[in-house]
Amino acid sequence: MIKAALFDLDGVIFNTEPQYTVFWGEECRRYYPDKPGLEETFKGQTLVQIYDMLFSGELEGEREAVTRRLDEFEKNMDYDYVEGFKDFVKQLREKGVKTAVVTSSNAKKMAVVYGKHPEFKGMFDAILTSEDFKHSKPHPECYLAAAERFGLQPSECVVFEDSFNGLKSGKSAQMYVVGLTTAHPAEELVGLCDETIANFKGKSFAY
Repeated sequence: MIKAALFDLDGVIFNTEPQYTVFWGEECRRYYPDKPGLEETFKGQTLVQIYDMLFSGELEGEREAVTRRLDEFEKNMDYDYVEGFKDFVKQLREKGVKTAVVTSSNAKKMAVVYGKHPEFKGMFDAILTSEDFKHSKPHPECYLAAAERFGLQPSECVVFEDSFNGLKSGKSAQMYVVGLTTAHPAEELVGLCDETIANFKGKSFAY
């Protein structure tokens, strides 16, 4: 029996992935014009990991400028809920299912979210950010930490993810994984999750 639902943030709770793709696409073209599509390779990773991968060595000095642009971008992003999400979470809580956000976003980003959606914190029993774990997705640590927070076994948790790294993280944690097709078409998620959904509209909790 599933006792906790664990949600990624971008592309699962909010329709923000296309916006981030635009931002990181511009940054990659700025610094890596010879690597088209590079922005698709690091979805689900923390900002620290992205910097370690893209902005080390000669480009390390560019991190401050990228951070300034990212902060400004996030302040002006649209944080629209994925269709049906709020009703779905309400249903979970009425059934006594624990809810948690498990995101690679940092506390600074979450402060923007709380400012735009004052109701957000009250929708979840726990919110885990990049500051809460050492390893980022696709490592399973973040989801295992969420299960531990609730005193549950991995088999008692369901994960909702959209990115390849996030889906791999949930599966590596030995949890039931639902893949949202907000970032990739369903056929690209085959083998990475137990089922796929387009959104939460009209969805009943039956796990």
